[in-house]
Amino acid sequence: MDACWIVLPPLLPFLAAVTIGGLHFFDFIDGEQDEAVTSRIGLTAVGLAALTAIGLWLAGLYGLSAEEHVLGHWLDSGRFRIAFSLRGSGFNLSLAALFSLLLLIAMRFSVNYLHREAGFHRFFFILNLFAAAMLLLVLSGNAVFTFIGWEVAGVCSYWLIAYAYDRPTAAHNATRVFVTNRVGDGGFLLGIALSLIWLESADWQIINQSTTDLDRGDATLLALCFALAAFAKSAQIPFTPWLARAMEGPTPSSAIFYGGVMIHAGVFLLIQLRPLFNQAPPAMLLLALVGALTAVYSYWVGLSQTDIKSSQVYAASAQLGLMFLECGLGFWDLAGWHLCAHAVVRCYLLLTAPSILHATQGQAIRPVPPRWADCRWAFMASLQRGWLESALDWMLVKPIQQLAKDMRTIDDRIIDPALGVPGPAIQAISSLAEWEERRMGANLDSDEDSFARGSGLAGKLAQWTAGLLSWFEYRFILRGIGRDSIRWGRRLGRRANRFERLLSSPRYLILFVLITLMVALGYGA
Repeated sequence: MDACWIVLPPLLPFLAAVTIGGLHFFDFIDGEQDEAVTSRIGLTAVGLAALTAIGLWLAGLYGLSAEEHVLGHWLDSGRFRIAFSLRGSGFNLSLAALFSLLLLIAMRFSVNYLHREAGFHRFFFILNLFAAAMLLLVLSGNAVFTFIGWEVAGVCSYWLIAYAYDRPTAAHNATRVFVTNRVGDGGFLLGIALSLIWLESADWQIINQSTTDLDRGDATLLALCFALAAFAKSAQIPFTPWLARAMEGPTPSSAIFYGGVMIHAGVFLLIQLRPLFNQAPPAMLLLALVGALTAVYSYWVGLSQTDIKSSQVYAASAQLGLMFLECGLGFWDLAGWHLCAHAVVRCYLLLTAPSILHATQGQAIRPVPPRWADCRWAFMASLQRGWLESALDWMLVKPIQQLAKDMRTIDDRIIDPALGVPGPAIQAISSLAEWEERRMGANLDSDEDSFARGSGLAGKLAQWTAGLLSWFEYRFILRGIGRDSIRWGRRLGRRANRFERLLSSPRYLILFVLITLMVALGYGA
């Protein structure tokens, strides 16, 4: 019976999202007149999910709920078995109760905030889907289904940053945030793969219990993979700049995504893997260093921010850095309490940001401490946010763009001219293609199809010379090489195209990217 209840928190918002999306897609609900229908569906689903999660949390406090519920097996192949399981007690359920309550508050706030907005129904569809993804993320007992919630939440974040998709800035920032977070997803996937290879399981409980059986190096590598995912998701250095770009979305989504819920997913992942990190001291040291650097960097940059959402987001980043520092120092319980308290406070502050602006209109901003007031270099560096994003572009983005540009140039200037461009043969620059067109009856030598005519004595001489050379090429070269040569030429071209497609496969592209990154880092050093 408990298994039926534990599945409701992620399932109910998902059903609400499907219902709202389906009704809106088929034009059953649209415009201002149907806002009440959409809001009732979303609020009812998230409200019931919150009540269920809180009830299960209370039952878990009194030991009336099982620790884990296995609802079925998603994959059972040989020695690999991936179960669909949900955690029914402990920190997972506590966080599910807190997050569902914050989601309910943000959704109720959105009903009035987004009234008469063109994307009202779209917003509630995405917010319900996000609620389902986050509750699946924190309740899942398996790394695979945690990753599914992780990814769906990231897609919802992309959609809501680009809520005003007709604005180029919003679309650009959403894409930038989405791509940045995919770096962390690579670490998460590698961690899952290593868990399946070394431990033959992706279950969180088995991973934590089996860490003592791993070599110190293997445990460290596995911990670093998940740490990379946490760094990217919780906007730690060097991924911090994406958090400021995410403020393009509406205020309710900023509050719930980057103040209350999603931004804490990285810290939750670390706490989830507490035994693994305890077996990997180098990974713990890295957590502490990155967290401390992020806290200092965010405080420093936050001093020069002049808008309320940027100030709030850098304050949130500083607090997240402190949570990572706490995890790195082994204060896991403190990090858990810090996470819950910060989620509540930051969500409230971001939801009330417009009201705070209205209430404090005309009040002077608190001055910078005197010891920093005359440091112009510090102010300039803070105003430019430490040039962190520019440095990442120079080290990573631009070398990859230059590699793509060079490969495109090679393709356009060498490969295509040698093999014939992939277009109609009558437009190709290859003499072989022109000869094929002659055989098909294109009649390129006719006066009607002549594309250039000379004028004057010099022009006529040039035209007659070109005609003589063309006649010589056609009579003595093209017709003399025979059909066998043409057939072999075609085979050679097809094989060259296959070789080009092989080089374009992901593994070779990844190899080129890694080589470029190594070269770039070498120049940077």
